[in-house]
Amino acid sequence: MPRKTAIITGAARGIGLATTKNFLKRGRRVAMIDRDVDALMEAARQLDNEDALPIICDVSIPDQVKAMISEVEEKLGRIDALINNAGVAEFTPIEQTSFEVWRTIMQTNLDGVFLCSQMATPGLIKTSGAIVNIASISGVRASTLRVAYGTSKAAVIHLTKQQAAELGEYGVRANCIAPGPATTKLAAAVHDPAIKAAYHDAIPLNRFGTVEEMADAIVFLCSDKASYITGQTIAVDGGFASTGVGLPALRKSAK
Repeated sequence: MPRKTAIITGAARGIGLATTKNFLKRGRRVAMIDRDVDALMEAARQLDNEDALPIICDVSIPDQVKAMISEVEEKLGRIDALINNAGVAEFTPIEQTSFEVWRTIMQTNLDGVFLCSQMATPGLIKTSGAIVNIASISGVRASTLRVAYGTSKAAVIHLTKQQAAELGEYGVRANCIAPGPATTKLAAAVHDPAIKAAYHDAIPLNRFGTVEEMADAIVFLCSDKASYITGQTIAVDGGFASTGVGLPALRKSAK
């Protein structure tokens, strides 16, 4: 019988690549999915692991997703976990967010999760597998400049609940993680020193998370240890979502 597998979208870098490495260490075979040909092939080359199968696919295009799922089933033999991690972002004020930008973000962040999950469902039912969707703390609490990104991630959180409700009777679990500020390429591009300092002030653990910590949560939710967990959103955020304004002042007064 083929070993357990995982499909990971957005696997060329960041959380997706860290999750790929985590699964490989645990003996799973991994289908690495990304639309960035050069980045994906370089990531696979550096891994140098025959259990990692790179597949070029734009998750927002139905025909490409259908072909990707077919290739995974043909080459890896089964689907035990689907990690919907692929995402894009553009941070602009609401009045400056064009409809083109809105649709571009929705197509990858939301449509991609729907398409991959729908087309992987028959395979997941066969294995009583697991879906883990990657949302964001921006889908839990609103912030400036994130009208499209935050809304797409909030929709992913609800889509996760729908998946859990509809697929539970087949033994398929669906959960979501909402990463907080983390040391990713995306965060580095949009967080200047002042923003980083503000985040540190608002995070109880007083630091950014790492992609490895996100990967640990994802792998846990796909494991037998999470066998009775479904329909949940876990904020992997150092406590960021649990606090409001005033944390720096409270820290100062406490000292």
